[in-house]
Parts: sequence; structure tokens; C-alpha cells
Amino acid sequence: MKRFIKSLYVTPWFYAAAGLLASFFVVSYFLPRLLPAAQTALIACAALVGVDLLILYSRRQGIFARREMMEKLSNGDFNEVRIHIENRYSFPVHLRIFDELPEQFQARDLSFRMLLGLGQSKVLQYTVRPVRRGEYFFGAVNIYAMSPLHLLQRRFRYSEDTMVPVYPSFIQMRKYELLAISHRLTEAGIKKIRRIGHNMEFEQIKEYMPGDDYRTVNWKATARRQRLMVNTYQDEKSQQVYSLIDMGRVMRMPFEEMSLLDYSINASLVISNIAMLKYDKAGIVTFGHKIGSLLPADRKSMQLHKIMELLYKQKTGYLETDYEKLYALIRRSITQRSLLLLFTNFESFSGLQRQLKYLRRIARDHLLVVIFFENTELRAFLDKKPSNTQEIYFKTIAEKFAYEKKLIVKELEKYGIHSIYTAPQNLSINTINKYLELKARGLI
Repeated sequence: MKRFIKSLYVTPWFYAAAGLLASFFVVSYFLPRLLPAAQTALIACAALVGVDLLILYSRRQGIFARREMMEKLSNGDFNEVRIHIENRYSFPVHLRIFDELPEQFQARDLSFRMLLGLGQSKVLQYTVRPVRRGEYFFGAVNIYAMSPLHLLQRRFRYSEDTMVPVYPSFIQMRKYELLAISHRLTEAGIKKIRRIGHNMEFEQIKEYMPGDDYRTVNWKATARRQRLMVNTYQDEKSQQVYSLIDMGRVMRMPFEEMSLLDYSINASLVISNIAMLKYDKAGIVTFGHKIGSLLPADRKSMQLHKIMELLYKQKTGYLETDYEKLYALIRRSITQRSLLLLFTNFESFSGLQRQLKYLRRIARDHLLVVIFFENTELRAFLDKKPSNTQEIYFKTIAEKFAYEKKLIVKELEKYGIHSIYTAPQNLSINTINKYLELKARGLI
């Protein structure tokens, strides 16, 4: 009985009819001759409500619904959610659908309306964009069904309490993976790097195609085949590529609702996958005021899964990063010369100077690339024309901060340390470009 009461709701039409009936009885108090008509109207209204009640509860499951989505969501991307709805009543029904989203989205007004005919089914689609990793709990799909009488509505609940984890952006990873496989990375902004030289590791002899290096023509094979043939060489393989991810407080800064840490984690997953497609080994190091996790570089079939699981659990801290501990770990654990992609952020030149001695020591044994972020809000402020003295003063201070970022790039170049200074939204593209450039130059 309690469950029955919870599933029963009245519609605005019911309230309108009740109000009209009450008015009829008030009038009949002053005009007694209208009382029989009011009583007849009350009986008719009660009969209609009873009929509507019987119609709505004539089937145990008059409406069936289920929510469908991926087993895990991709952080920072638009993920599709589908709700399949089927009408099992013997008449058309008007529906209102409310889906209870996880609290992280802070949305309580997601609703849809539709009319479902006899035996008809439809699929509702919408997208959600999570901006933090972790566990997301979806509530129930609430469906309110109304018969053609529109007096009462019955609630159905499906797909209650569904937990879906949000992982680093595997959608972005697959996008770049497919582009790399089909040699279409330029469509995503990945630059085509001209090879300065090539290894002498011979791969095969193939027929000349426009764009091939004419210096690799194999004249003996050309004479035998009577067609122009060229030698092809393969890149160095099995190089180690480590993503070093700063977990300190500087990575808590948000841009477009996502933290710098989440941008870095997404880019680390993408570059690790690209490196493995290029037959290199990928590894991960996370660090903050103490060392977090170390996943040795490898390219076995389970390596990408291990990387994704490790990155899923990472959280920023509130203390300053200890680069001395990072240097000690690299010196102890990464013995082979490797490409180290350091995802961090330096907001001031003095912040770099405090850590520069450790970066220089790391760069002696490895190819180090320091990746830090452009403050896009600061850039937008600089592009805006000042309208008063106060805005001129603020713009002068902003230009000082922007100039310090350029000084950081120059200072790193001075000691032979590569750098990427990028807006957060361009991080993955710029990181891939740098990796391909270093491979083309034969530095790794």
C-alpha cells in the first residue's frame, strides 16, 4: 500500500477539476437548487478519477525503461547517455522523464517530455561532461505516465544507484590513436616534421613514390627492376618515454572547469599511447612533496591498462613539490637514457630558479622536456584594450607576469632543456608535436 501511494501523483488538470468542483459547491450553498447538480458532478469526477486509476494500474509494468552508457566515462569529454523507453500499455501515454544525475554535475533539472503510442518505444539521448576523475553515482530514471484522461500520473523508477567511474580521457586517446594509424595527425594540428637525418637501420626496399628522399635511391635494385627503387629505414625503437606528473599545489589551478592536473593526466595517457604505437616504451612517475607512483617504462599489451589505472587514482596535494626527491628517484630507478616529459607549472621566474639546479642534473643524463602552462585568463586580459587608469595599471602587472613566462623558456634553453609553453586546451597536440620533433631529429 505504501509503495502504491508513493507511485501515485495528481496532475494540474486534477487540481483544476477539484477547484472547479469546490466552487460549484460554494455556489450551491447560496443557490440550493444547484446542490443536486453539484453532487452529480462530484460523483462523475470521482468516477473519472477511479477509471483513470484503474487504467494506470491495469498493468504492473506499463512503462519499461533502462539507462545505457559506457562502463566508464571519459574525463573532459562529452559522453553519451541513452534512455530506452517502451510503452506496454494498451493506449498512448504522455510521459515526463527525469534522470537523477550525479552530484558532481550540479544539475537537478534534466527532464524530457514525450508521447508514446501503443507498443511504441523511443530512445532519449543526452551528453554529460565530467571534469573530475572519480566515482559518479547516477540515481534513478523517474518516469511519470499519464493516461488520455490526464487526471492522475503514475511514477516508475528504473536503473537506480548506478556507479560509473570517470577515467582519464580515453576518448581523446583513441582519437589520436586512430589519426596516427591512418597517418592523418595533421588534421588534428599535429605538424609534419621534416626528418633531418635517418638511422642506418635498414627496413625494406620499395618502389619510389613522390615525396621520398631521392638520396635513398637503390641503384642496383632500380637496374634489376627497371623501376626507381628506394631504401627505407626505420626509427629507433624501444626508447623509454616517461611522463613525470607534478602533483603539487601548483597543479590545482582550474581552467575551463578542469584542473591543470587533469589536463596533464589526459595528455600523459595520449602521449603514452602514441609512444607505444611508435614502438617506444611508456612509463609514468607521479610526485609532489613526496614520491607518489612509479610505473617502469614498457610496451607490453597490459601497459596501457596499467597506466590508465594508475592515472585514475591520482590527486593533487596542497604542499610544495620536492624536486630533490624526484631527482633522487630518477637517478636510482631510470638508468637508461630516456625522454622525460615533465608536466608542471611555473608561475614566476623565481619559482623556476628554486628548482633549476635539479632540472639541470636530470637533463645531464636524460632528454628533459619541461611542460608548463599559459594563463589563458591573463592572455584574454592582455588582449583587452584598457579603458581607464586602473585597467592600465593592472595590464602592466599582467604583462610583467607574461614576460616572466617567456624568461622561463629562455632560461631553460640556456641549459639545453627543452620546453613546451602551452594553453591547457592545446596540451596534448603540442606534446605530441614535440615528441615527433625529437624523434625526427634523432635525439631519442
